[in-house]
Amino acid sequence: MALRLLSPLRGTVLPVVALVFGLGLTSALGASSNPFVNLNGYWSGGGTVTPLKGNAEKVSCRATYKTVGASVTQNVRCSGVDHKFSASFNLTYKGGTISGSWSEQLYSASGGVSGTASGNSIRARLSGDKFSGRMSVNVSGSRHTINIVQLDKGSGAYRPVASISLHR
Repeated sequence: MALRLLSPLRGTVLPVVALVFGLGLTSALGASSNPFVNLNGYWSGGGTVTPLKGNAEKVSCRATYKTVGASVTQNVRCSGVDHKFSASFNLTYKGGTISGSWSEQLYSASGGVSGTASGNSIRARLSGDKFSGRMSVNVSGSRHTINIVQLDKGSGAYRPVASISLHR
């Protein structure tokens, strides 16, 4: 399967990566000492990625979480017919806020994550050298629903780029 050129994917794939990683945080927010403990292990699922130019594409994803204290490391890989990405997140939860960093290996991109976590949802800002946007995550039982929007720096408007669901 041939991959499309990187430039049309930068705005679409990177948000999905961030979305998949950052969003899993909420399922464990009820645990006071370690909000990430319920994320440990293997997750799979998929969703839709919408490129800047072109039609939406279905992707399948696999993620692994490792928690230590109030921190979590997430590694995720997703692929579709024309899109692939491999990303890592290192996040920390403290007093209702999340913070950390992300990197995407295939496209050599990286950035920061900041936001809030309350109940079963996360609201985060994603920033980086090749992507800026927002993500929301809602957790229900053993599932994450992740939605990501990308900031169009020219107009200041946000556009949907990814919707993903991971499960145990």
